[in-house]
Amino acid sequence: MAVSNRIAKQNLTVSLPKKTVQKVKALAAQRSTSVSALVAEKIEALVGEDEAYERAKRDALALMEQGFPLGGKIRATRDELHER
Repeated sequence: MAVSNRIAKQNLTVSLPKKTVQKVKALAAQRSTSVSALVAEKIEALVGEDEAYERAKRDALALMEQGFPLGGKIRATRDELHER
């Protein structure tokens, strides 16, 4: 018995203007694919971009929390710095 590597999928209904549907059908035919495959590819790319952005944002915030070593030494005491 072969183990299936298929990902569970769910149908999604999308309403588009008739002209858009006609154009996307022609585009899919030119690319030798289906309208469903075109839409799925674009949605997956959009989700991937969003996930990459969120990862980059999280990493950048972690770096900011950690801080950056800027070198140098504080040679004065707190009292010396706040003397009037």
